[in-house]
Amino acid sequence: MRTLFRGERQKWWIGLAALAAVGIVSQMYVGVRAAEERVLKPDPALVEEAKALGVEVINPVRALPPLPMDAQKDNVTTPEKVRLGAMLFFDTRLSGDASTACVKCHAPSMGWGESGDMSVGYPGNQHFRNSHTAMNTGYMNKLFWEGRTLSLEAQAGAAAFGGSAGNVQRDMAQARLMQVPEYRKMFKEIFGTEPHWEAISRAIAAFQRHGLKTDPKNVPFDRYMMGDDKALTGKQIQGMNLFAGKARCILCHNGPMFTDQDHYMTGVPRPEAYLNDALRQIEVRFRCKSNGITNYGECDDDLGLFFNTHRTADIKRFRTQTLREIKYTAPYMHNGSFFTFEEVVDHYNKGGGDDQGYGTKTKLLKPLNLSDQEKADLVAFLESLSSDVLPGMEFSNPKLPGYSNGALE
Repeated sequence: MRTLFRGERQKWWIGLAALAAVGIVSQMYVGVRAAEERVLKPDPALVEEAKALGVEVINPVRALPPLPMDAQKDNVTTPEKVRLGAMLFFDTRLSGDASTACVKCHAPSMGWGESGDMSVGYPGNQHFRNSHTAMNTGYMNKLFWEGRTLSLEAQAGAAAFGGSAGNVQRDMAQARLMQVPEYRKMFKEIFGTEPHWEAISRAIAAFQRHGLKTDPKNVPFDRYMMGDDKALTGKQIQGMNLFAGKARCILCHNGPMFTDQDHYMTGVPRPEAYLNDALRQIEVRFRCKSNGITNYGECDDDLGLFFNTHRTADIKRFRTQTLREIKYTAPYMHNGSFFTFEEVVDHYNKGGGDDQGYGTKTKLLKPLNLSDQEKADLVAFLESLSSDVLPGMEFSNPKLPGYSNGALE
């Protein structure tokens, strides 16, 4: 059986030990600095305009709050559970042909996401969406681009069992892990049971929730919001004011996670691959068919939230993505249409893209008429929303246990 090298083991346990104290330490740090904390609020004129468009609440943006170890009450996080979840996140045995781990589409070197416009998915497939980052998903209450699952525990299963992602059956995943003595021992110690899918999904969720989260002390924006006047440059502060005013970003990218977790159609262009790449076209039509669209043979686009609700008003509406750790997570948008901050800013500066005949484009968008200097300031501010060092890297190279060579106990 393979074990951790001494140096690797030391690195892992330093990271895991920190998890046990992070809730207490971060709360103390924020509490001590509370009197100095800043709050980013939308420009009052923007608030009034938003109300006329039906937006009653725009949450202020604050430094990222601590995430309690019991954020999911029925899956309280422990360092041991995080370690197990990290190993499973990298283990290809949780896929149909034992070739594809979660990390294939959520790689550390790619910001715990994927660097291509759309995911390659399971072997033999070409996915139809961008694999966005797994970082800070513990703060989200809607997962996937159309928000179809409401917990990380449910998301783990939806990805693993999905034919375009993990393509595994739960009894196969369980049977494989039952043949690994070290896993059996870890599951027994952590969950009091043999490996089974509910425990597998809980471990992976614990890893994402507490192993892949931002420490606000490492983020320039958060340090500034907690009272460090030197954390942002003058250019970045100008960009922040634009973000909350003229650039209108705060209408949707608000709250500590820079997302209202609502869904919008912004006119992101349809990828040409949906029309000229046979495997991606098949994937789009398969999604339409599996989501109950009877004329799926005519479906040539990702219909977003409509797949969940079947309401025409929801066609091509997608969840507002967080802006945290954005410098590590290109490309952007649900289909990876944009690879740079500048492209994203230009998209919104034009008032978004075409309605594409669906009649669902949000009325919150309009041409911004930002000058070149204002666009540069806004990009500078966006750069301040990411950690100095990518979170979670202490978990990026786990040594996985092997199958048993003899009889199991």
